[in-house]
Order: sequence, then C-alpha cells, then structure tokens
Amino acid sequence: MISILATLWIGFSVFSALLLLITHFRCSEYQDNLLPRLAGISLLASLAGLQIVHYHFLHPDEFSGDWLHPTFYNLCLFTVAPSFYFFSKTWLKAKSSYSPIQWLHLVPILIAPFIPYEMAQPVSFFIGAGYVIWLAYTLYQLRDQRSRFKQEILALALMFVIAITVLILGLFIPILSKEIFYAYYAINIGLAFFVTDLILLRSPSITTEVSEAAQASYSASTLENIDVDGTLEKIEALMTKDKLYNHEDLQLSTLAEAVKVSPHQLSELINTRLGKGFSQYLREYRINEAKRLLIEEPKASVLSIGLEVGFTSQSNFYAAFKQIESMAPGQFRKLRKH
Repeated sequence: MISILATLWIGFSVFSALLLLITHFRCSEYQDNLLPRLAGISLLASLAGLQIVHYHFLHPDEFSGDWLHPTFYNLCLFTVAPSFYFFSKTWLKAKSSYSPIQWLHLVPILIAPFIPYEMAQPVSFFIGAGYVIWLAYTLYQLRDQRSRFKQEILALALMFVIAITVLILGLFIPILSKEIFYAYYAINIGLAFFVTDLILLRSPSITTEVSEAAQASYSASTLENIDVDGTLEKIEALMTKDKLYNHEDLQLSTLAEAVKVSPHQLSELINTRLGKGFSQYLREYRINEAKRLLIEEPKASVLSIGLEVGFTSQSNFYAAFKQIESMAPGQFRKLRKH
C-alpha cells in the first residue's frame, strides 16, 4: 500500500516539476533575475531526479540493470539544499548581493560524486538541517509582515514540517528497510510539490510580494526626507484619474519616477503605509476596474476586459481575479446580472 501511494506522489512530483518549469519560471518576475531562475530550475530538476530514482528502487522489476548510477542520486541529493538557498535568498532578503564566501554553498554539489553512497543520505540530511534552521530564522525575521501572508506563511510552515520529517527519516536510515525509507521520502517530496502548487495557485506573484515585504522588514527607513502624505496623494491621482494601472508595462520604477521618489522609497511607502506590496496594490486597482467593466459592458469578452485593465494574459487575469474575489470573472459577471 505504501509503495502504491509513493508511486502516485512520484508521478505527481515529476508532472508538477515539468509544469512549474513551463509556467512559473517563464513569468516576468524572472526576466531580470537569472540566478533565482537557474537555482529554481536546478531545484526542480534535482527533486524530480530523486523521485525518478525512488521509483526505480520501488519497482526494480521494471528495469534491467542498475541504470541509475549512485553518483546521479548523490548529485541530486546534494543539489537540493544549495539550489533552495540561492533561490530563496533573492526573495527572502532585502539585499541579495553575493560575496565570494556565498559560493561555498556550492561545495556540497562539488563533493557529491566523491561521497560513498552509503554515507550520502546522512551527510546530505545533516547539511539540510543547517538550511532548515536558516529558513526558520529568515521567516521569523518576517514576522512583522505575517498579517499580509497568513496563508502563505502557514504553507511555508508546512514545508518546514515536511523538511523536519525528512531529517527525522534520515536519522532512522540504519533501522528502516530501503523500501519503507524511499517510499516515505518520495511521499514527502510529493507533499512539498503539492504545497508549492497551492501557494502559486493562490498567489502567482508570491515571490515578488515576499521580496517587497522582506525589503520593508529589513531595510532602514528611506522615507525621512520625503513628503509621505503628498506622495501618496500623487500616487492616488495617477491611479484613479490617469488610470496608470491600465499600462501593462507599468513597473515600480516607472511609478516611482512619476512621483519623484526612488523605487526603494516607493516600495517602502506602499508596504508600510498601505500594508501591501506594489504587485498587490497594482493588482487590486486592475481588478476593481475589471469588475466595473464586467458589469457595465456585458457584451465585452472577459479576455478583452482583462487586457484592457493591464493584464498581459488570460491566465494572469483569472488568477488575480480569483485571488481577490474568490471566483472567476465570468462567475462574478453572472452573479451581478441577477
């Protein structure tokens, strides 16, 4: 039974990895962020690689010979933690510059081929424990922003529990049968993919929003020398009167230039005074306008309305609308007809 359950989660993991590779890592958030994109792709590939090997171990009769060399498994195993670190650091820290010492995080990947297969899992789990502690501490530093990300932080807490579970499994390697260990390990990886999919389904731009929250949490205030109330009034005028949100290429830097502040100042201003990130702020204006058009222009297609208010695709429009209104735009229009 446990083997069948593990097999289902393995299939789900590989499918999710491919789907995230095609969708999430091609979005605009990664256009100017090559390192997190590469790290994210590396993370997906290593987790999918582990799951493929787990399937091989759970169903040895379906394969002839040891076609997956232990070196491949070691590389996947030791790539997970560093890839996760480089992916997360960009979004969870206000400053993501990398000093030469940061590249020491690549050492586990370099030594992976030379570690005996029997020692690989305990050593990798020990290294992984350090990254789990780092993640817990980093999330704790974001506690001032927890009201904005209640569900996301809960999901990250579940990811933390999954990571702890995997570490505990690692302690029992000597007394567990290989089949039981690989089955439970595969299930936990599958659960991690499931939680990730839920987070991205609810908040497709979660990485940008968390990055903005981190910037507001860690950075020293940059608002001392600007007229906060006056700047907020200018922003409000640009959004309500000029409908700047309709511009699909509107960026934080563009709006900052229009109100004569730096992008960093504008980000802090929106985060601290309005309690949301720029992405969410912009999304709410677009959805409010879309709601008006859905009611007042019943003959206009849902897609045309989404494009008119600044979204670049139907999928982005639907995801944003469902996040804010908890329903699809078509359903919203139908309900408002009665």
